[in-house]
Amino acid sequence: MNKVILMGRLTRDPEVRYSQNDTSMAIARFSLAVDRRRSQNNQDSQTADFINIVAFGRLGEFAEKYLHKGTKVALTGRIQTGSYTNKDGVKIYTTDIVAEDIEFAESKNAQGQGGDYSQNSFNNGGNGSSFADSTPGDFTNIPEGIDEDLPFN
Repeated sequence: MNKVILMGRLTRDPEVRYSQNDTSMAIARFSLAVDRRRSQNNQDSQTADFINIVAFGRLGEFAEKYLHKGTKVALTGRIQTGSYTNKDGVKIYTTDIVAEDIEFAESKNAQGQGGDYSQNSFNNGGNGSSFADSTPGDFTNIPEGIDEDLPFN
């Protein structure tokens, strides 16, 4: 099983490019600073890992529109490794997390910027899922006209 769960803050705004094939697809790249606790001489110290993330398609569009440097997110995804040869002929190995689901891990108020996110999570599932509207009380509003997509009535 290849499953990753991370929570951290974006270290920079996502870089978004679009593929050049028949159906243009967003490809967003960003990195997360993820806290790592370690014990040194019986004292807890905290450091961070900087992890490269890539998001494709609608999830890439979500990242472009709603994520920015400093945003705290929780995401799930999978590890993907690869390699390429650079212009000097040196083989470079890469490790990225391919995001499958991204959620905000704190409100905009908690970041000290005021206001509230109009979107609280996004899933890149292929079932036509859409952004979930946040409302007071941690409930999600169901948009009008999607009754046929619900597993219950």
